[in-house]
Amino acid sequence: MTEILFYHLEAQPLEKVLPVLLEKSLERGWSAIVEAGSEERAADLDSKLWTYSDESFLPHALAGGDADHLQPVLITTRPHNPNDAEVRFYVDRAIPDIVEGYERVVYMFSGHDPDAVTEARTAWKTLKAASHQLTYWQQDSGGRWVKKA
Repeated sequence: MTEILFYHLEAQPLEKVLPVLLEKSLERGWSAIVEAGSEERAADLDSKLWTYSDESFLPHALAGGDADHLQPVLITTRPHNPNDAEVRFYVDRAIPDIVEGYERVVYMFSGHDPDAVTEARTAWKTLKAASHQLTYWQQDSGGRWVKKA
């Protein structure tokens, strides 16, 4: 069964948290897909992942190229999995509607966006009603993750 994690961003923005989680996924030997809520946001994340750290390199691409199937991290706005990813990240108000077929699904939402919090609550209820096993993590003031449910 797919492990589903909700990450409630409070102290740090998505641009700081997502690269770390992607690196951890690659360290596990997993490929990843990141589904963003809009084409503009997908392009913005693509740019930020190239420059987030001087000490690290995170290989990735925007979906739509001939080599999508070869990418360790693929950023998309569509519900597809061309790189056969083991982990799928839903970010920037992309709704986790596809969870089967992955080792892990990570739904990340900003606690500073009331609409995103409402959507996260709805997604939690929907996935819970479908008998999925869910875990909820929230950042404390220092940016550490605390398991809340």
